[in-house]
Amino acid sequence: MNDGDDQAVRIELARLRQEHRDLDAAIDALTKLGNSDSLQIQRLKKRKLALKDRIGFLEDQVVPDIIA
Repeated sequence: MNDGDDQAVRIELARLRQEHRDLDAAIDALTKLGNSDSLQIQRLKKRKLALKDRIGFLEDQVVPDIIA
């Protein structure tokens, strides 16, 4: 991976991490309301999980697993 690709991946990682934090805050806020839409919360949690998987994939791209 060259420096340009590496920088692009790091920018994408930062964006995805921010979106993940935003979803976490939204889920917490909806949950605290008590009378919130459970389907909406389920969709947000599913999106959050997909983001986590994508973040993990990109982190592996930036920091390759080194076998000692």
